[in-house]
Amino acid sequence: MSLRWIGTMILAIVIIFALGFPLVDSADPVSQSLMKTLEAPSGEAYFGYDHLGRSMGARLAAALRLSLGIAAATLVTTAFIGVFLGALASWSGGWVDRLIVLFADSVVALPALLIVLIAGIIFPNQPLAFWAGLSITLWVEIFRLTRATIRAQIAAPAVEAARLLGFGPLYIFRTYLWPELAPVLRATFALTFSSVVMGIAALGFVSVGVRAPTPELGLMMVELLPYWREAPWALLQPVAATLVTLLALTLIAGEKKA
Repeated sequence: MSLRWIGTMILAIVIIFALGFPLVDSADPVSQSLMKTLEAPSGEAYFGYDHLGRSMGARLAAALRLSLGIAAATLVTTAFIGVFLGALASWSGGWVDRLIVLFADSVVALPALLIVLIAGIIFPNQPLAFWAGLSITLWVEIFRLTRATIRAQIAAPAVEAARLLGFGPLYIFRTYLWPELAPVLRATFALTFSSVVMGIAALGFVSVGVRAPTPELGLMMVELLPYWREAPWALLQPVAATLVTLLALTLIAGEKKA
């Protein structure tokens, strides 16, 4: 079994937990009950309660839904922008190519964290800020790979013949270019997804972005860190969820066989 399939199965388990836990436990992820503060996992609460008596299972599932949802939306946006601009630049060439490359280089020159922080000011305490800020910065790598791959394929005899026969750019891209481009971008898509998950958790850990009581993996780590002696199991849960998700995405991006 390949590492990619192992990663896919792990990620599927994470997604099933994130989406399916509310069907098993209907606890409100922001509802507090101080009588249950730092209660250990039990048959009543499979993941226990945090320092404010909130269900850890419900909060963990909600935090994963938030991170995975933003990552999926960001990936779709960056993939569309990167592939479209990469294909346009390589197909058009000339001043169009140079202009788009210059724009991409300008985006790379800007600190990604600064862009996310600016988006956070425009959309305070909104997941939309993560999507906007990360989408603006992460499309460049996809653009560069798309441009380089298509430029290498656009002079192929099959593509030249299709152009001479009058087939349009969309048909040529779908028939001749995308089959060559998709394997190259697969790993980049997985790494982009993991970068978003890791970025959201890192920003939450330094208290930037989503604010309490919204469940978010990095923010949960910060909130539970002072209680690591009394309830280490509580702190380990968001840490383990983040690591398992990143591990799955790293395996999906890999090429080696197990």
